[in-house]
Amino acid sequence: MRKIIFLFLLLFTGSVIDAQRPVTFTLGKEEFLLNGKPVQLISGEIHPARIPREYWRHRIQMAKAMGCNTIAAYIFWNYHEIKPGVFDFKTGNRNIAEFVRICQQEGMWVLFRPGPYVCAEWDFGGLPVSLLKIPDIKIRCMDPRYMKAVVPYIRKLAEEVRSLQCIYGGPIVMVQVENEYGSYGNDREYMETLRQLWVANGIRVPFYTADGPTPYMLEAGSLDGAAIGLDSGGSEADFQQARKKNPLVPAFSSETYPGWLTHWGEKWQRPDTNSLKKEVEYLLQHKKSLNFYVIHGGTNFGFTAGANAFSPTAYQPDITSYDYDAPISEQGLPTAKYFMLRRLIAQYTGKKLPDLPAPVKAIVTPQISMENIQSVWNVLPPPVLTPQPVPMEKLDQNQGLMLYRTELIGHKSGKLTIWEPHDYALVFLNGKFIDTVFRDGGKWTVDLPKDSSLKNPILDILVEGMGHINFAQFMIDRKGITDRVTLNGMTLMNWKQYPLPMDEAFVKKALQKKTGKPDNRNGQFFRGYFTLEETGDTFFDLSNYVKGMVYVNGHNLGRYWYIGPQQRLYCPASWLKKGKNEIVVFDLHKNEPADLWGVQSMNE
Repeated sequence: MRKIIFLFLLLFTGSVIDAQRPVTFTLGKEEFLLNGKPVQLISGEIHPARIPREYWRHRIQMAKAMGCNTIAAYIFWNYHEIKPGVFDFKTGNRNIAEFVRICQQEGMWVLFRPGPYVCAEWDFGGLPVSLLKIPDIKIRCMDPRYMKAVVPYIRKLAEEVRSLQCIYGGPIVMVQVENEYGSYGNDREYMETLRQLWVANGIRVPFYTADGPTPYMLEAGSLDGAAIGLDSGGSEADFQQARKKNPLVPAFSSETYPGWLTHWGEKWQRPDTNSLKKEVEYLLQHKKSLNFYVIHGGTNFGFTAGANAFSPTAYQPDITSYDYDAPISEQGLPTAKYFMLRRLIAQYTGKKLPDLPAPVKAIVTPQISMENIQSVWNVLPPPVLTPQPVPMEKLDQNQGLMLYRTELIGHKSGKLTIWEPHDYALVFLNGKFIDTVFRDGGKWTVDLPKDSSLKNPILDILVEGMGHINFAQFMIDRKGITDRVTLNGMTLMNWKQYPLPMDEAFVKKALQKKTGKPDNRNGQFFRGYFTLEETGDTFFDLSNYVKGMVYVNGHNLGRYWYIGPQQRLYCPASWLKKGKNEIVVFDLHKNEPADLWGVQSMNE
């Protein structure tokens, strides 16, 4: 099979495309060379998938005004392969070539980070969830089924950006191979195969890898002849590790962290700024190239947020906001950290920095009166019959909800255990809500009471997927009920499963269905309307709700959860309109409507 893969490589060679102002970007022994002269890359990471296309230029200009001369960008494979074999690199904020061209128009170089795995606190680390339909799939290695999916992704993406390499007059100066592979595995053939796939598809600029500055990570994750990225590299000791691994190529700090990620139930992450300043001063003093991860985070709209898990029962889903305590806030505003870094960069480079672009306007909306209009129980699709529960992916569903239903025969009360609920489950008996089960911690048993209203009581388990794990060893992370359900040790059989993807198309169809009085069980849709005389960014305050999802004019803003820390969801101006606007809230626990409103910031 491996020979077949390399035959694929030979088929997809790229053609040279004429362009204006080609330059050479090469690897010296200790520094990067632009047309043969040393160059220091000061990069800010921005993810086009997390930012409305209308704001791409503004965010790039903000990075430039902070002193950056480069933009680093993760590309999320699963955001562009919208279903197996169907790719979208053109619509909305999926137009990667346009993003790269805007970087060039703003005078910025580009570090291209295409994966196929990227981590990034993004759902499944950027890998397509369709891979999880294969029961014994192995990812990020030479498993032929995984590599069969990787090959067309690299081919399609290379077609989009091949002409945008610096040697053809574009801004792309380096391409990263995989991401922090030394933290995951040690398949050296896999890493080299990825590099050769990019080469065979016309990528001619230098490559780099990115790993933690430890010997075992660098040994497993780096490639001969590729620059060494350090996540992060902030001291002489870190760079010494890179020199030990390969003294013939330059190293740089490929992820310098001005902020950090936040999970549901935590406090907002606010890393110490003094340690950041010390690290950046070292890099600037020693003319080391660096990339701020992230300079601007954006938003995990819809169901794109990922999760961490450092043991099978320790599950930590990421919040919707990817503000990251970054120098540029989620709404695109400069922070105190931004101005500190701007002063440092100006001081050490001696360059006059451009003025900041005008800020994007933020607005307050009128208070919005909501009404209860629909129940998820009234819009159930035809069921799929399964002997035992199967996860969402088996039924071609990413996340959203899955309802599992069975009749209780034999045991009808007692200790009900859901074996590996992924990730949040509501248990009902004969339509009555009993309890919730959250995956984190491994406490998956509830007491099922006696209910003699039916000879064979009906058990319903409504499961919400909250983001596929995106890092480390437990990434094979299917959603829904992943094994079985037992009652007093007896395995319950013969299930009906109702897929409820909760994407924009599903919600639109659900709200069109006329069902009369809403069912009063948990799982209600609420809708309200508000009128705007002018548009602007806003943050919808969901503090009167419990747990669910929000849709504005058909756009899925993401998840909210009362445990915090996030109680407000960012809505860009481009998703609003003058005149009448619609907002829909789906809540798993709240049965009565409550008002909400839009405010000008996340934390007022």
